[in-house]
Amino acid sequence: MVEAKQMLSERVYASLRERILSGRFAPGAALKPQELASADGVSLAVVREALVRLVGDGLADRLTNRGFAVPAASDRRWQDLAETRATFEPAVLRLAVERGDLEWEARVKASHHRLARTSTYDEKVWNGAHRDFHRALLEGCGNAVMLETFDRLWLASELVRAWATDLAPPRDHLAEHRALEEAALAGEIDAAADLLARHITLTAAGLCE
Repeated sequence: MVEAKQMLSERVYASLRERILSGRFAPGAALKPQELASADGVSLAVVREALVRLVGDGLADRLTNRGFAVPAASDRRWQDLAETRATFEPAVLRLAVERGDLEWEARVKASHHRLARTSTYDEKVWNGAHRDFHRALLEGCGNAVMLETFDRLWLASELVRAWATDLAPPRDHLAEHRALEEAALAGEIDAAADLLARHITLTAAGLCE
């Protein structure tokens, strides 16, 4: 019984997460537990549990006396998050390039190969390959705490990336990622760090316009 409830809760959570990230709920839209429970044919408790998890992921806000909502695109947090990532991740990449061994180089090459050959039309698969490449770049740092911090920041940035697809100017992602890979594997620490900072900043730029 408990296992069945957990599976149901996971399904509702995954469904709401996908709908938010795919834009089926607009930025700032209310997430009404009663309506969601009725539409999904589940209990109010299951929906509330899923919404609380989404708040923890940064994909929903809990509003005082007003329930839940999708975060607003104009929220200052996105610029703060971009600034944090653009400061933190290049610093970790510097360490990765300094400390990375042959196994790290192989992981970077393999993850970039997969990303470069994954179609952006398959959004879910491309997003996974994209995340794997960025994490592989940093794994050479050998610092588990830094990598856990990256994981949290990446998850918190998912909405920014989803919205930036529609709001930001067109970009050559293939060229950006190829330049990152080449600079990192060539040991060009300053160039790699600068390229990563610019790459991160561009993702959030469209939300300011």
